[in-house]
Amino acid sequence: MALFETRHLHKRFGRQVVLEEVNLAFEDGRLSGIMGPNGAGKTTCFNVLTGRFKPDRGRVLFDGADITGLSPRAIADRGVARSFQAMNLFNEFSALLNVVMALPRVRGRHYDMLGELMREEHAAEGLDVLARVGLRDRAHVPAKSLPYGDRRRLDIAIALAQRPRILFLDEPTSGLSAEAVAQLSDLLRELKRSVTIVLIEHNMAFLFGLADYVSVMHWGQIIAEGPPAVLREDKWVRASHLGSLA
Repeated sequence: MALFETRHLHKRFGRQVVLEEVNLAFEDGRLSGIMGPNGAGKTTCFNVLTGRFKPDRGRVLFDGADITGLSPRAIADRGVARSFQAMNLFNEFSALLNVVMALPRVRGRHYDMLGELMREEHAAEGLDVLARVGLRDRAHVPAKSLPYGDRRRLDIAIALAQRPRILFLDEPTSGLSAEAVAQLSDLLRELKRSVTIVLIEHNMAFLFGLADYVSVMHWGQIIAEGPPAVLREDKWVRASHLGSLA
């Protein structure tokens, strides 16, 4: 049984159908990808999976439990984390404080003083998370002062701080240099050893170099799916002009 799956998802906004009969299955321990042209419905799909939009029809299942229509907070509390195309960092705060505020035992509490928030045990846990993404030595640098590639890593660290069982990443290579993309590839290859990852990605070489399984979305539907080697030869992928990019 898949760790996370959708069954017959439909979503429309007014008269526009954005998702139609979307069936997905993300296996535990794999890195899965969703690819497709702009406007295919990929980010809307992520928003439905993580509770930001409710589907008009269909079901979302996590570890066998139906989570359809639950709030983003309720879904996150079950072990689902995500990043966004537009990073949502506290720019004036240090990298460490950004991560500490996402820790499960800190998130949702109310602290009157930053000193209470940054208790020793919280700081130690936050440093461990930053070490996983290669940012431990930048812990006390304000988020706004980090290079763009490090800000992307910090965004992933904030998601990891929630101790997810599955991590959804939306266009993580967006805006990155070739060197930063290579570093991110190494990071995700290491992270997939301990967390199930699903990513939307426009960089097909990056995605196909990492993913165990890829679903191709076009016009709100899944038109093909399989291992990267199979998709390179798929007639529907080639017909949609994605094959040449892959």
